[in-house]
Amino acid sequence: MQEIERKYLIDNESWRKDVVRSMRIAQGYLCSRRVTARVRMCDDRGILTIKGKSRDGGLSRFEWEREIPHKVAEHLLQRCKGVVDKVRHIVEYEGHTFEVDEFKGDNEGLIIAEVELSSRSEIVALPPWCGDEVTGVRCFYNSFLSKHPFRSWR
Repeated sequence: MQEIERKYLIDNESWRKDVVRSMRIAQGYLCSRRVTARVRMCDDRGILTIKGKSRDGGLSRFEWEREIPHKVAEHLLQRCKGVVDKVRHIVEYEGHTFEVDEFKGDNEGLIIAEVELSSRSEIVALPPWCGDEVTGVRCFYNSFLSKHPFRSWR
């Protein structure tokens, strides 16, 4: 499956009034070189994801995802260095679903919105709370944040 998405920094807090649901996510990386293997606990679900190398300036990449038993995900997460902790808020805006990740712990203060697209050329109306686009900017990848937390950037 091909994942096509754009990422934006959040400009203000006005997105909060439009949240339709939220979930706590803890995710760690088993490897993150040419291919990224990620384990995630999303509320009470375990998820294993394999992602390929980014293409098109970070706009698209291969993604394979499967649900795994909760206990297996917990076991794998304990073996990861630098687990990323965040709350994902789902916000609907003009026919698109934005996933707003509000980072916690060592990445506190960073808030990023992602929107998945059906094609590379799809045009998306951006909400007024979207700021600078950071699609393809490596330091905003979760795998990077797991090793180089946002708090250490200052």
